[in-house]
Amino acid sequence: MSKQNKKINIEVELDKNNIPENIKWDATDLDGFDEASCRALILALWDHNRKDTLRLDLWTKDMTIDEMKIFFHQTLVTMADTLEKSINDPRISGDMRDFCEYFAEKMEIVG
Repeated sequence: MSKQNKKINIEVELDKNNIPENIKWDATDLDGFDEASCRALILALWDHNRKDTLRLDLWTKDMTIDEMKIFFHQTLVTMADTLEKSINDPRISGDMRDFCEYFAEKMEIVG
């Protein structure tokens, strides 16, 4: 079986105070796009040697509070989906989805 390599590139443009102004990314399989732009990213990497999560959280000056609320909500929902796929425990992923509904309600995110 042959191995494949894929690349994900992230470029962050900073202002003079090191605040992100623009975040661009591209990937080997980014069909239909040469490059994509975004206002925020959350990158989590698992260090199996330390049993610790390494994180990179960035957002641009243009990211609004309402967008951030929606971004967090959608991220939590996808984490619940990933949790269910990875550990096959619908009980705990269901609990997480219940929290996502609660979170959306408290953050006043409209469906």
